[in-house]
Amino acid sequence: MAPSPEPRILRTPWGELRPLVDLRPLWYVLLLYGVVWFLPRPVFEFWRKGEDGPAEWIQFFCYAGACGASLLVAWRRRARPLSFACLGWLALALFCFLMAGEEISWGERLTGLGVDAIRDINAQQETTIHNIPAVQSLMHFGFILFGLLFGWAGWRLLPGIDALPARWYSLWFLPVALFYAYFDLSWITHADRIRNDQEAIELMMAVGLLLHAVAMARRRESSRLTASG
Repeated sequence: MAPSPEPRILRTPWGELRPLVDLRPLWYVLLLYGVVWFLPRPVFEFWRKGEDGPAEWIQFFCYAGACGASLLVAWRRRARPLSFACLGWLALALFCFLMAGEEISWGERLTGLGVDAIRDINAQQETTIHNIPAVQSLMHFGFILFGLLFGWAGWRLLPGIDALPARWYSLWFLPVALFYAYFDLSWITHADRIRNDQEAIELMMAVGLLLHAVAMARRRESSRLTASG
């Protein structure tokens, strides 16, 4: 199981609290819907959904960083390349690499370079896999699945695979699964009852994976330096 950071002590007028999970995702959600929501509408729209907006680019850098950190952990375990300890991190690195590339359309909007065969079958006429209609119809289910895997099933059911985030990071992922589950349910029953704040919510998964991967990379490095010292 991936180790959890030492819980931070929260001192309140009613006593000390030792949370077992990172509470920063809750602060993000409160900031998003308690402050940003009330800013001029174009500001909120730009943050939550805009193509090439800040949320999208932050996701790219988070996924890219998580990919690099995951590869570093896998490299340190190369003595047993076919073990779950190594393959799990390679799988996580591949996942983060694909997510990073898809977030910015593999740089197509910056360079103008793309693959015509993919553009022709793409809903947005760009070189991305997730906007191919057959794949696009499964995207919400994918975020629900990975939100549950990273936020609950991993540490609960598969504790031997430390490439899956520890319980400490669960709130970075579970709200993503909850958002898409409720979004699809509201669309089925009430015809778009809630807004599609997808980029703002998906950002949480990217940040969670970055925190998890970097923490594991630093832990292994620290252990190695301590042992050699």
